[in-house]
Amino acid sequence: MKKRLDDYIKELEEAIEKKQVSKKLEEEVFTKIQFTQHERLIHLIVTMFMGLFCVLFLLAFITLEQILLLLLFVITLCLFIPYIFHYYYLENGTQKLYDIYFEIKNTEK
Repeated sequence: MKKRLDDYIKELEEAIEKKQVSKKLEEEVFTKIQFTQHERLIHLIVTMFMGLFCVLFLLAFITLEQILLLLLFVITLCLFIPYIFHYYYLENGTQKLYDIYFEIKNTEK
């Protein structure tokens, strides 16, 4: 997803530089924004649940002092950290697409 979004943003920036903007490109970017927003929402939900499970396993370990709960905490923490970075990237990528969309919309006039 990351490489695909980076490549797409580069293509759009090149098209803007070359003044190759059109109504079709504007609609394409708008559609891509909608897909990215959906992807971002799904990853937000997954990230929130991973964080919740991480905290719950830690609290359960502190309360019950069972090593299995500590293992589950470590596993969820190892998954939670990459999810945070991926969600951060999706958020920034979507914001960049917004900027490009408005730039295309304003140059087209």
